[in-house]
Amino acid sequence: MLRIAKEALTFDDVLLVPAHSTVLPNTADLRTRLTKNITLNIPMISASMDTVTEARLAIALAQEGGIGFIHKNMSIEQQAEQVRLVKIFEAGVVTNPVTVSQMHLSLMWLR
Repeated sequence: MLRIAKEALTFDDVLLVPAHSTVLPNTADLRTRLTKNITLNIPMISASMDTVTEARLAIALAQEGGIGFIHKNMSIEQQAEQVRLVKIFEAGVVTNPVTVSQMHLSLMWLR
């Protein structure tokens, strides 16, 4: 159900005055809710513009706790490929692994 905020603030409405703080940077909690079921560790979302967000930026944001929205100015197949690249990276899958045989390891150990 869509809720409309009765009061909202813009950048012109807020002034941060420099002052001493007892909050330590490593104890600050920047988490925010994007949706009911999605929490971001940092309040960082990229624009879904063709000059802004593709897989590289979405991956970088995800690594820091944010989210990137892949833009729609490409075919559905290309969009799916961009999402696949992000998901593979975040899952920690190595796409082109270098493998070494047991015999090779044994020879390396003997040297």
